[in-house]
Amino acid sequence: MTEAASPWNRIELRCGDITRFEGDAIVNAANPTLLGGGGVDGAIHRAAGSRLLDECRALGGCPTGDARITAAYDLPCQHVIHSVGPVYRDGRHGEPLSLASCHRRSIELAAGADAKTIAFPAISCGVYGYPVADAARVALAATAEALNRHPTIDMATFCLFSRPILDEFERAWRFLAQGE
Repeated sequence: MTEAASPWNRIELRCGDITRFEGDAIVNAANPTLLGGGGVDGAIHRAAGSRLLDECRALGGCPTGDARITAAYDLPCQHVIHSVGPVYRDGRHGEPLSLASCHRRSIELAAGADAKTIAFPAISCGVYGYPVADAARVALAATAEALNRHPTIDMATFCLFSRPILDEFERAWRFLAQGE
């Protein structure tokens, strides 16, 4: 694969607040009800306003490993993709498959909505307890795979809340991108 065609050139890592992402779509680390919660989920719901909750109520929830798309309302993007990550037990109960599915489905929904840019948080790394180093490898590999299948997505940004989380994602990115 040529360097220009590599999906790794279409993945960006940064530290910041995902609710301020000015691209086409952001991914919400949602719970199965889609009705808001703590962490990234709560921040996105607060920033988007009450109409987001109204639209999410109408969706009737979402299973782990899947995603749903809504309007973004008061956020500076057009779409919110609500992806339900796995609660981490020990990594041997399907958590890697579910986490990878979250990223693939989010890219698929973004492409279907004609989004060119998408931003991800560190799905499942908060109260769901997924170890950041493990989650970073799964998330980045699944995102690169999905970008290969959806060339209309120009950039997938991981907008990570803290420097230590960003550091883990950068280590995983270097390891995975070199192995291509």
